[in-house]
Amino acid sequence: MKKALKIIFGVMIAVIVIGAFTFLYKKSQPDAVQYQIEEAKMADSIENTAIITGQIEPRNEVLIKPQMNGIVSEILHKAGDIVQAGEVIAKLSVVPDMMQVNNSQSQVDVAQIAFKNAKEIYLRDKDLHEKGVLSTEEFQQSEANYKQKKIDLETAKDALEIVLTGVSKRTAKTSTTLVRSTTSGKILDIPVKVGNSVIQANTFNEGTTIATVANMNDLIFVGKVDESEVGKMKEGQAVNITVGALGQKSFPATIEFISPKGTLENDATTFQIKAAIKVGDNSDIRSGYSANANVVLERVTKVLSIPETCVEYDGDKTFVQIVTDDSDPKNIQSERKEVKLGVSNGVIIQVISGLKKGDKLKANALS
Repeated sequence: MKKALKIIFGVMIAVIVIGAFTFLYKKSQPDAVQYQIEEAKMADSIENTAIITGQIEPRNEVLIKPQMNGIVSEILHKAGDIVQAGEVIAKLSVVPDMMQVNNSQSQVDVAQIAFKNAKEIYLRDKDLHEKGVLSTEEFQQSEANYKQKKIDLETAKDALEIVLTGVSKRTAKTSTTLVRSTTSGKILDIPVKVGNSVIQANTFNEGTTIATVANMNDLIFVGKVDESEVGKMKEGQAVNITVGALGQKSFPATIEFISPKGTLENDATTFQIKAAIKVGDNSDIRSGYSANANVVLERVTKVLSIPETCVEYDGDKTFVQIVTDDSDPKNIQSERKEVKLGVSNGVIIQVISGLKKGDKLKANALS
């Protein structure tokens, strides 16, 4: 009886041990991999696009500067106003330069003396001419000299008045104390305030900007494109500009400039690109808005295509796995075949040769 119990106990232990080893062995074996099956299909169109980041700028942004040194006494407009060329934006009060005042006053004094002398000679010659003592030719010369000295005196007085007040009687309509817009458009910025001192542009200084004016119906997109994509773009090419600040509102545009010289930034060479935007009378768009330009680099229609997940790259060659037997999903049979591919949009890619419509391909493994 004891011997039978020992035998039974030994058999049970053997069964447990064998069962444990069998379980662990099966556990250690990898599960059969199942692959997704794709099919070569005809695509209506495949587009290779590039997204270029940049911003919106006016084509011509004009800086309005004063024609004299002075202090801003009045500002007649604010940023956002529409002005016409010649319209007054601000008024200045003059701060006379004492050196200029002295020089102008000296010129007036000299002109006054010359005029007085010419007048005396003219009156004397006139009397002599009337008596027949002086010839007509000599009298005319004396009269011309008198009139010239009179003009010189008036000019010197005007110059002194301009130095003192910024305006003269003869130049009231074109007063340098009035800062006028040199172009028609919208005022983008007025960086000065009443009481600020301003200076005119000269050889050593670019002058104080009174206002910035631009035509907001003539805008361009300015961005930078990578060297790997710039060769696929050309002037006159249509692009679509999307402005995020306007709720992804888009505007049609046309590339009008591609920089011939690249710039190295963060170890990458980029080229500046400009595109003319068709905004019409849209008043929502503002200068400086960030925007994206969607450019179609390549486009093909009605072509055979396969998913990018089916493609295997080996150096300069591309291959796919054509399914030869998919009766057992856990053991799909396939053979490797080289194919020639074309335009890709990142999801599907054009097949130029190597496949036909309906061919089944092994793609990614199913999780």
